[in-house]
Amino acid sequence: MTADATRTAPYDWRFDSGRLCLDLVATADVPWSTGTGRQEPLAGEGGLGSWLVGARLVPAGTPLAAVDGHWVERFVELRGRLSQLVRAEIEGRIAESALERVNALAAGAPPAVRAVRDSDNGTLVWTLATAPECGQLLAAVARDAVELLTDPLARARLRQCEGESCRRVYVDTSRGRRRRWCSSEVCGNRERVARHRRRVAAMARA
Repeated sequence: MTADATRTAPYDWRFDSGRLCLDLVATADVPWSTGTGRQEPLAGEGGLGSWLVGARLVPAGTPLAAVDGHWVERFVELRGRLSQLVRAEIEGRIAESALERVNALAAGAPPAVRAVRDSDNGTLVWTLATAPECGQLLAAVARDAVELLTDPLARARLRQCEGESCRRVYVDTSRGRRRRWCSSEVCGNRERVARHRRRVAAMARA
């Protein structure tokens, strides 16, 4: 994979949205940039390839030499369609063109998987039957979106984070469905810190 963008700081992908397709949507909001402006998070050395492994679309150690700028473009395009579709569902709107595109990608076959013995301890681990193809991986993500949006219970639990400046969408699986943030440790903690600062400022003015 060519390094067409360089990060100014390391970033650990987050996979806490509750669904594969939403984890892809979340990559649009990765907070990093270069001196010339914000760059595409999935591009560059360790971008899309690292995300594919972290999302468990491919097992760790899978050769990803085929991942290039064209792959990034296709995943970015799917991400945009997914974002349009999911946010439309949350807001009660219709995004027909996005739906058609996601359906078209979901019609493809996902990668074939196999269970094999780990060479170190003999336990069963998963691997791909053949080298992954971009269309197969896109199909896996698109199928996850179709399954999510056609499941009434899961669809009803779609939420957008209430954190300031955060647009992450997640599936609320909390008891009572009272989860407000994409992550209590990230946006939730930011909100608690902000409340504390407001209280301190109010006391100082009193």
